[in-house]
Amino acid sequence: METELGLKRRARKINRVLAETYPYAVPELDFENPFQLLVATVLSAQTTDVRVNAITPALFARFPDALAMSQAERSEVEELIRPTGFFRAKTDSLLGLSAALVQRHDGQVPPKLGELVKLPGVGRKTANVVLGNAFGVPGITVDTHFGRLANRFGWTDETDPVKIEHAVGELFDKRDWTMLSHRVVFHGRRICHARKPACGVCPVAKLCPSFGLGEEIPAKAKQLLKYELAPGREDLLAKMQAGATRRQLRAEGYGLDA
Repeated sequence: METELGLKRRARKINRVLAETYPYAVPELDFENPFQLLVATVLSAQTTDVRVNAITPALFARFPDALAMSQAERSEVEELIRPTGFFRAKTDSLLGLSAALVQRHDGQVPPKLGELVKLPGVGRKTANVVLGNAFGVPGITVDTHFGRLANRFGWTDETDPVKIEHAVGELFDKRDWTMLSHRVVFHGRRICHARKPACGVCPVAKLCPSFGLGEEIPAKAKQLLKYELAPGREDLLAKMQAGATRRQLRAEGYGLDA
């Protein structure tokens, strides 16, 4: 039976290994200010960050701030964000949160969780993304990847996102929360997949109580890797490790999807 201290030590060791594995872990949504990150995060629901990044340049060129978006024609917003799916509901959120920002916050994104979650279409996950990455306020972002890995790592058996957030938060120093979120999500997207994790090439296999859930044979597991870790994408991995930004990589013609 693992003690509370043992769990905390194992959890922190997993975080250290993930930090070594993904030194380039960053928010995978492109943004230049808090408003852009808020909008992009709302758009990212039920779609990929790659798809969101493909449409936001045109969206932000047309509606650069909350005031401009609050005055937008609904049909124009719908057309711009259509590729992200659920575009009618997302348009409701974007128009609603923009109007709320103008009315309640002089058009600025508030740096407080309590105020962010009052905005239309904004829950704790979105609020923590914005707080951690636009304002430097530590937060744990529990998306489907994070929740899955928190359970597989044995950090918690909770399934409710808020309960997972609090349980995992107890295991780590607050200053580590934001980067921990990025690393775990990176790992979930690249190695620890939902259906068939690549256990045989997982850097935290020896620390994971769920080892063996997926492919254990290294040669076969390697074929399951995605994004920059996928076989044949060594050049992309090297550039990311050297510090190239996502925009630089796209400009050089690299596809950043799976």
